[in-house]
Order: sequence, then C-alpha cells, then structure tokens
Amino acid sequence: MSLDGLLTNDAVLAELGRRLESHRLQRNLTQAELAHEAQVGRATLQRLERGRSVQTESLIKVLRALELLPALDAAVPQSVELPIAELERQQRRTRQRASGRRTDHHTRPQRESRQPSGPRQPSESRPRRESRPRREPWRWGDEPQAGA
Repeated sequence: MSLDGLLTNDAVLAELGRRLESHRLQRNLTQAELAHEAQVGRATLQRLERGRSVQTESLIKVLRALELLPALDAAVPQSVELPIAELERQQRRTRQRASGRRTDHHTRPQRESRQPSGPRQPSESRPRRESRPRREPWRWGDEPQAGA
C-alpha cells in the first residue's frame, strides 16, 4: 500500500506500524529487544506497530534502531522542487521578447546629469505621446436614452 494524500491519518499510522513491524521481524528482533535497543518502552513500540499515535522522538528512536533514519531524508527533503518553480526557472533562461537596444547589455547607460531648472521641458529627441481618445462610459443598455 502506498502512502498518498487520499489516506486518512489513521490509515497512514496503521501502514507505518505494519512497515515498522515488518522491518523488526526481518531483523529477527522481538518487541522487547527492539524497544530496549531503541530506548523506548515496549508499550510504546506496541502502540507504534498497531498504528497508534506516539511521540515523534519515540518514532525517531525506533527508526534509528532499525537503521531506517536516513529514509527521513527522502520522506522530508530539505527543499521541495515544485514543477511551477522549474517552469519559471526555464522561462527566465529563455527570453520571451527583446527589451530593446542597449549600448552595453551588462550595464545601464549613464544618464546625463542635469541642473534643476524649473518645470521639465519636452525633449527634442523624445516624440510626444499622442493623447488617447476618450471613451464613452460603459452602460448596461437599459438606461433611458437622452432626449427620449
């Protein structure tokens, strides 16, 4: 049985208990021997194998005694690489559009220093932006017509 998001917490605990019991039996250890080696009570080990809740420290001690502690690296990695993060990283590497010409693509061109001289005058090298025509406000269509 695989542990996936569809299982309840109780089902995950039960499966974890079955797996730990299986590892204990493969090593030919009794519950008392494993509990002693893990420095936990035998009742704690029994609760764990039955799929009951135990303290996290007890679980770690049992995993260490069964030499399964390195498996926590796979279970809880230091960082999770999400597919969307990989997609964003690929998009950053692949240009989608040009940003325009630059004299040096590593540094920004230096701006000329200006002396403050009152209101800003339009530059001859920069074309004036044309004003956009005003749009009529949006209407629902059921308003009374003007003049009607």
